Amino acid sequence: MDLHGSGVHVHGRDVHSRDLRYFVAVAQELHFTRAAERLFVSQPALSKQIRALERQLGAELFVRDHRGVRLTSVGAALLPHARQVLEGWQTGAEAVERAKTEERATLFVGMSTRPARGGLLPAVRSRFSEAHPAATIRLRQVSWEDASAGLADGTADVAFIWLPLPDPERYEWVVVAEEPRHVALPDTHRLADLDEVDFADLADEPFLALPEGAGALRDYWLALDARAGRPPRIGAEIASTDETYEALVDGRGVCLVAAGNAPLITLGGVVTRPVRGITPSRFALAWRAGDDHRPLVSAYIKACGEALGRAER
Repeated sequence: MDLHGSGVHVHGRDVHSRDLRYFVAVAQELHFTRAAERLFVSQPALSKQIRALERQLGAELFVRDHRGVRLTSVGAALLPHARQVLEGWQTGAEAVERAKTEERATLFVGMSTRPARGGLLPAVRSRFSEAHPAATIRLRQVSWEDASAGLADGTADVAFIWLPLPDPERYEWVVVAEEPRHVALPDTHRLADLDEVDFADLADEPFLALPEGAGALRDYWLALDARAGRPPRIGAEIASTDETYEALVDGRGVCLVAAGNAPLITLGGVVTRPVRGITPSRFALAWRAGDDHRPLVSAYIKACGEALGRAER
């Protein structure tokens, strides 16, 4: 006996799963009328279907006499297999519904900085939508207070983030860009006319800092690893690009930015310069550990790799 389409193949005969449902219901009730009520069919229709199944199998499944309804030895032999087939079919149908729901679902993509790099977002969306046309992508802009860009609280399924992440064991990621860190400063600053700035010349400057909730990422953009244990001077806290620009123009401090983000804040009165003596920044697509088994998350990761020209993650 094996699954065959929407039914079962038995000794060269195809048995519909409906016939097995009818058989199991009668076997459980041992009463045709009660089984018919349970199945929402008429009792004559149920009896007719059971007779048809018995003819297909070439054996009686039930004894019907004045004492009631009983399974024959053939019926008793069939019952556990019929149940197994129906359970397997139900499991398969549920898996199909889950997959259909997943295909129609919305994938939330978090970001604290819009990754405009080389048209990455449109390229990923195009490849993702080609593979999953029924799915929807929603971009979710997240405050810099959340370094995980929505992954931590579940408001994002995947996120474009800056490394390092807080609680890194909770996440997996793929680096999509590695860029030198520049310093952004007012165009009236004493270092603004230099082509390149040594970090040692910035160590005593007041810095704009991410909110304390950003944790390790705040420390990274303050370049704590390059300060030889000397604490930074904090001129102001910033939680968005607009706040950063306003604080720079007001002269409340300087800040480090990824080279790719320099155009976001070099508007009027602000310049950026490359910095010697610090490591480059790493921009990544991240997701919660284990979530890459979810079809849409896995598809977005794959689309990102393809957009970057990578065969594998």
